[in-house]
Amino acid sequence: MQTSDTVLMAHGSGGTMMRDIIEQLFFEAYAGDTLKRADDAAAIDISADRIAFSTDSFVVTPHFFPGGDIGHLAVCGTVNDVATSGAIPRYLSCGFVLEEGYPLEDLRRICASMAKTAKEAGVEIVTGDTKVVNRGHGDGVYINTAGIGELRKGVDLSGSHIQPGDKILVSGTIGDHGIAIISMREELSFSTEIESDAAPLNHMITDVLDACPAGSVRAFRDPTRGGLASTLNEFAEASGVDIRIEEDEVPVHDQVRGACEMLGYDVFQVANEGKMVCVCAPEAAEAALAAMRANKYGADAAIIGEALEGEGRVYLRTAFGSERILDMLVGEQLPRIC
Repeated sequence: MQTSDTVLMAHGSGGTMMRDIIEQLFFEAYAGDTLKRADDAAAIDISADRIAFSTDSFVVTPHFFPGGDIGHLAVCGTVNDVATSGAIPRYLSCGFVLEEGYPLEDLRRICASMAKTAKEAGVEIVTGDTKVVNRGHGDGVYINTAGIGELRKGVDLSGSHIQPGDKILVSGTIGDHGIAIISMREELSFSTEIESDAAPLNHMITDVLDACPAGSVRAFRDPTRGGLASTLNEFAEASGVDIRIEEDEVPVHDQVRGACEMLGYDVFQVANEGKMVCVCAPEAAEAALAAMRANKYGADAAIIGEALEGEGRVYLRTAFGSERILDMLVGEQLPRIC
């Protein structure tokens, strides 16, 4: 049984205290039959000819924020990365790096959040690892997750597939996550609380693929660090097309827009954790939009622009009718947002 209410160095020792924290926190929160076997490697069933595999690490502070926490974020981030390939996410691994002195009750909350999010996404956490570092040598908790998904037959998504005439869609309002984090970190107050948009989007991606003709969806990407601007520039560079988006068509909450103006941020470069950019052939755009809007995480989805013949640049047509180049984020705007 646990005899401390904080993480101790012995919790990473490989002995009985490590066994206790694994069984009483991690297993209790989200262990299925595979994880409970406690083997060094999980034996899993994969029926697909091809799989998608992704990994990500999460170091955000604060660990709890409006709309989510680091555990929720860790599951959403990796599920979404796997899903952007067109795969159906199936399994996750989870590695914790804990700092000596971290409250076990906070760790329990994080594990419960991961379990809830994994259940919603339909994925299973099947293996993991725990390390403990000396007090002052971490930031409470870091999480690494890796995910495996089964690729759908006939689906090949890539930014390099984008063609002139293709339509650009975004699944909802941009900038919510980054502004939620910075408002908590800097103790900023707004008339309406700004919440993170972190969410598992794999079911919405499946709905879009099901709704559109085969081959008409070119690419998905979640606009996380660097925001929408960086994602669109990555697409333009990969495909060699220009992309033009309409400022008036991009959904932004008024409080997020106001916060960006106050803080001097470009909302197009602010991070998102529960939004998806989709590029599809023009004849599939309305079907893709309807599929997004039918999902609870895509209610504010919009068609925001199109791909053009060009040389890999991104343009923003402003509300005043002028155009400007929309560059990738340079340097660091919002540190440690995921």
